[in-house]
Amino acid sequence: MGEADRKASLKEIILALHHGLSIEAAKERFEKEIGDITSREIAQLEQALINEGTSPDEIKKFCNVHALLFEKSLSKQIATAESPAHPVSLFKAENREIEKITAALKDLIAKKAENKAIAEQLEKLREVDLHYVRKEQLLFPFLEKHGFPGPSKVMWGKDNEVRDLLKQAIARLGETPREEYVEKYLRPALDEIEGMIFKEENILFPTSLEMLTPAEWIEILKESGDVGYVYIEQPAETLTLEELERSTTKEVETKKEEMVTLPTGEVSLKELMWALNSLPVDISFVDKNDEVRYFNDTKDRIFVRTKTVIGRKVQNCHPPKSLDVVEKIINSFRSGKKSKAEFWLNLKGRLVLVRYFAVRDESRHYLGTLEVTQDITDIKKLEGERRLLSD
Repeated sequence: MGEADRKASLKEIILALHHGLSIEAAKERFEKEIGDITSREIAQLEQALINEGTSPDEIKKFCNVHALLFEKSLSKQIATAESPAHPVSLFKAENREIEKITAALKDLIAKKAENKAIAEQLEKLREVDLHYVRKEQLLFPFLEKHGFPGPSKVMWGKDNEVRDLLKQAIARLGETPREEYVEKYLRPALDEIEGMIFKEENILFPTSLEMLTPAEWIEILKESGDVGYVYIEQPAETLTLEELERSTTKEVETKKEEMVTLPTGEVSLKELMWALNSLPVDISFVDKNDEVRYFNDTKDRIFVRTKTVIGRKVQNCHPPKSLDVVEKIINSFRSGKKSKAEFWLNLKGRLVLVRYFAVRDESRHYLGTLEVTQDITDIKKLEGERRLLSD
């Protein structure tokens, strides 16, 4: 089929969508009439139609179909872990870069290098945290859904051990005699990091490949861009998924115009969503069954949240060492013994306040827990008062 025929078929499908053709039916018709085609080629066809006078708003009707076609193509690509776009391949690519840094540190130890050179490599290695966060926030929830909560309960704890060892290795550099520093702080950190790579590649990833479906791997790939990658570039497939997601018109967009009537006023769902997203705080709501139901999507989140957290037991959203505290807070809220709990911590040079509030109805029945996290570093610096608007 030539380009002219492809454009004509695409235009007819778009017109049919405007007349009520379903997204799935449009996808089937596209596959039957046009056949296999790359996402880039679809985008080029869409652009050609725009150049010829078709309204971009008309093309938007096809975005849902485009997204489904791309995901189907991607499902075939990531059917095996050997695909460069597969999340496991991306985790492994990061591991190869992590190994380069640990090898560089071992070489610096052997050469008795200056502390400055070791500090530079340790700062690079500290970024391994993002690799662990992506694993904890995206891969673990899907394993839990398949009845395999082990990694959340065990490996997350080991990840935190690595974080603590790295923190100590960075803090103790220059404060402890070199031989003692290497044996007590640096080597244990490097051994645990390399041990984690072994556990991931010989236990975690093979098990995950057995359990998860291609559709679930695509969901992980979609969310991975929000969490971020470390030491490697974000794959083009993920960028395409994000672009399609932004341009896709979903039914939920129309629902956002529905009005929410409250005792103190009325707002649309869209207004409410953006109002909550505009708050200078991270909000998460856990229902009475201890399942995460909502989080606001603020511009600069303090703690990573991904859509995979929705429906997840809150106990699985925290590392094992925090579990007792989480349970105590929720149980005290549920029993009515307490209604608030507060913590504050230093995080990357910023002071962060974390507050938990019991949510109850007019009859004081427990509905859930609201977590509110805020960076209060600048707030603590305020003195006196300011009554005038400042530029």
